[in-house]
Amino acid sequence: MAWTITAMLVLFMIVNWADKAVLGIVAQPLKAELGLSSAEIGFIGSAFFFLYSISGVAVGFLANKVKTKWVLLGLAVLWSLTQVPVLLSATGAALLISRIALGAAEGPATAMANAGTFEWFPKEKRSLPSAWLSSGASIAKIAVAPVLTLIVVTWGWRAAFVTLALVGVVWCVAWLLIGREGPYATPRGKAAVQRDDGETRVPFRKIALSRSFIGGAVGTFMVYGMVSVVLTWLPSYFEVGLGFSRVQAGTMFGLPSITGMIAMVGAGWLTDRMISRGSSARVQRGLLPAVSLLLGGGLLAALPYVGGAWAAVTVVVVAYGFMVVSLPVMNAVVSQISPTRQQPGALGFFLALQTLSGLFAPALTGALVDVAPTPGAGYAQAFQLFGVTVVVGGIVMALLVDPDRDARRILGGVRG
Repeated sequence: MAWTITAMLVLFMIVNWADKAVLGIVAQPLKAELGLSSAEIGFIGSAFFFLYSISGVAVGFLANKVKTKWVLLGLAVLWSLTQVPVLLSATGAALLISRIALGAAEGPATAMANAGTFEWFPKEKRSLPSAWLSSGASIAKIAVAPVLTLIVVTWGWRAAFVTLALVGVVWCVAWLLIGREGPYATPRGKAAVQRDDGETRVPFRKIALSRSFIGGAVGTFMVYGMVSVVLTWLPSYFEVGLGFSRVQAGTMFGLPSITGMIAMVGAGWLTDRMISRGSSARVQRGLLPAVSLLLGGGLLAALPYVGGAWAAVTVVVVAYGFMVVSLPVMNAVVSQISPTRQQPGALGFFLALQTLSGLFAPALTGALVDVAPTPGAGYAQAFQLFGVTVVVGGIVMALLVDPDRDARRILGGVRG
């Protein structure tokens, strides 16, 4: 049942990331039909994150009191509803409102999916299931993005939004039948009173101001800036920057995610296995992801000096795989240093900080493309900039993240 629930929540994340990625897939048809500039598309991409972090924090703390099953269901219902405005009125304003509302509904998704999965696994075995959840983004871009591209080419961009709304409804029905709490779930309401497990709460600032929390937040903040750019602009980079056709660009959208999925699942399996065998979490959950950021960021920083379309694609694909290793591992770090009852709120706050970079990264990329001598040069400069920031994030992560040390300091005698 643990892995059945995990599979359902991987599907949840696939829908979540398909909703995010659809703007990148329809960006060029939207520009043509609605007369939007690259800067305006970038602004709409950033607008997705206007309420993303706020809702992530709010729902994260709400989930400390409400069963995760119902929170997840409510979020998925909202996703489907937010696809409607742009279907009723195909304008830039409707698209902007739709993306802001979708961002508010999806802001808590990653934290809640991790919280729901962690209810089924002990702390030392959470990197791998978290890696599978993070791989939902990869699966969406590998398997779903090409299908959405064909839908757009065949029936137009509106059909992509209709498809995503219907898929969300189907997931909700399945979750109503299958979803449930696990043995490591946080007691709530009467259950919390009846189950006295000796666990106490700690001041939240003690978690949020720990070196591991700060180091993980800074590192993944840098990574998520690049993730948001990939979601909004990668198909356009392949199409107008490197000269591939629209169908090729949509199909290739998933290439970075192939390396990302392999790297995340492999790193999750390795870190859980090594920690279970007694290896230091400082090495497995601190230094390993930090090194991956240094490698990935360094490759992206060199992108403007790479010649040839396929060589540029290779750099982006490999760099992305290195960078995203840190995302599920840092989720496991936050889980390790937090009492069980405070994990949903801690994860919600952590991921809210992480995703703040999405507020400006797509818009900044669009502005750079508009002022660059060629679109390809503009995209390469943007990727270089974000590569440098990822290197900085890797250095900070290497210096600060040590979950064993911070778990001892925060939890002390608290069981969780």
